[in-house]
Amino acid sequence: MRIIVIGAGKVGYTLAEHLISEEHDVTVIDRDEEVINRCSGSLDTICLKGNGANAKILLEAGVEKANIVIASTESDETNMLACLIAKRLGAQYTIARIRDPEFNESQMLLQNELGIDVAINPERATALEISRLLRYPFAGSIESFAKGQVEMVEFRAVETDPIIGIAMKDLSVKVRGLPRILYAMVDRNGTVLIPGGDFTILPGDRVFVSGDMLNITEYFRFLGRNKQKVRSVMVLGGGRISYYLSKFIVPMGIHVTLFEMDPVKARRLSELLPKVDVILGDGTDQDLLEEQGLSQMDAFVSLSNRDEENLMTGMYASRCGVPKVIAKNSRTTYLEILNNLGLDSVISPQTITSSTILRYVRARVNSNGTRIERLYRLADGKAEAIEFIARKGDAYINIPLKDLSMRKGALVSVIVHQGKIIIPFGKDHIEEGDHVVIISRDSGISDLNEVLYR
Repeated sequence: MRIIVIGAGKVGYTLAEHLISEEHDVTVIDRDEEVINRCSGSLDTICLKGNGANAKILLEAGVEKANIVIASTESDETNMLACLIAKRLGAQYTIARIRDPEFNESQMLLQNELGIDVAINPERATALEISRLLRYPFAGSIESFAKGQVEMVEFRAVETDPIIGIAMKDLSVKVRGLPRILYAMVDRNGTVLIPGGDFTILPGDRVFVSGDMLNITEYFRFLGRNKQKVRSVMVLGGGRISYYLSKFIVPMGIHVTLFEMDPVKARRLSELLPKVDVILGDGTDQDLLEEQGLSQMDAFVSLSNRDEENLMTGMYASRCGVPKVIAKNSRTTYLEILNNLGLDSVISPQTITSSTILRYVRARVNSNGTRIERLYRLADGKAEAIEFIARKGDAYINIPLKDLSMRKGALVSVIVHQGKIIIPFGKDHIEEGDHVVIISRDSGISDLNEVLYR
C-alpha cells in the first residue's frame, strides 16, 4: 500500500520503520531538516522536508494515489488540517493523532467535518491502560479481546507458585484445582518462548496467560495474587496522561495525590480535578514524597517527561515498599533495564499509538480477507497478539487444529464461538465468524490464512 507518514517524531518514525518492514510504499514528511536527514540515513524510503498540511508538499508525496495518510505531528491542528487537505486531494483513508482533551469532547464532530477516518489520542489510551493495571496490580500488562470476553494477563512467576518446574502437560494432574487457562507465551531473560507440552515455567519468567474473565480471576486467586487492592495512588507529573488517569480512577474510589512543579499547570489541574490532591512541588524529591506518605501508598505512577526521572523515582518507590509501580518509558533501550530492576509495568504511549495505527493499516491492507479486530505488542515488542474474525470459505474452517499446519512461532491462544470461550486443543476447530486470538513472535501478520493452512 502507498502510505504517507506526516511527522517523524518518536511515533511517526516507529510507524514508518514497521510499515517499511512490512513492505509498504512509505513516504515520510517532516518540516525539521535534522529529522529528515536522520530518516534519510536510516529508513529505506522517500523523505520530504516540508509542512505536511501544505497541499504542494502532499502532492509531491503523491497524496492523490495514497491509500493511507497518517498525521502524527506534535500539533493537533496540523494533523487535522493535513487530513482534511489529504482527503480533498484524493487520499483514501486518513488517521490523525489528536491529543488535546478539549478536542476529545468534540471528536466525532471533528472527524465527520474534517474527513478524518480514525482519531487517536495516545495520552487517553495510555491512561486507560494504566487504570486497568491499577485494577489488577499483580499484572505486568493486561490486554482484552473479543469485546472484553477474553483477557491476556502478564505476571512474573515466583518460587512459591505451584506451577513452577512442572511440565505443561502434567499441570492439570499434579496441581489439583488449577483453573483451566492457556499459557500463551513466556518471556525468559528477553527471549520469547511459545510453551509446548514439555515446557516448564521457572522463577523470574514473565508469563502470559489467556482465558475468559472468570477463569483468569480464579487462576490468580488460586496463585494468591489477588489479595492486593489499590485504594491510594501517587502520580508524578501533571501532563495529559495524569489528567485522563485521574478522571478514570477517581470514580473507582481510588484516592490520587498528584505532583506538579509548574504553578500554572498545578492550579489548572486542581480546578479540573477537585477530588485530587494536587501538590505543587518536585515529585522526584524523596523528602517531599515521604512527607506526603509515599511508603503508605498502594501504587506509584511515574509520568514525567523524562524517562530517567521515571526510572529513578520508580526504583525509589519500589525500594520504599510501594506494591505497584508503573513507569512511563519512551526509549526501547531502557526496557530490559526496567524489567531487570523489577519494574514490570512499563508503559509506552508511542508503542500504544503505533500498535493501534498498525492495526488499522493491516485491516485496510486485508479488507477483503480475515478481519483484524485487535493488535497488541507484547513482551516489549518482541511478540504480537492479534485478534481475527474468521471468514467463510477459508481453508482452515471446520478442520481440527491438529490436522492443520501452523506457522512457526505462532499459537492459537483463544477461540470465541457464539460467545463461548474455548481454550483450544487439537480437536477444536474454527467456524465462520469466530473470534480467534493468535500469539506470534513475528510481526506483519495480516491474515489468519498466514498462520493456519492445510
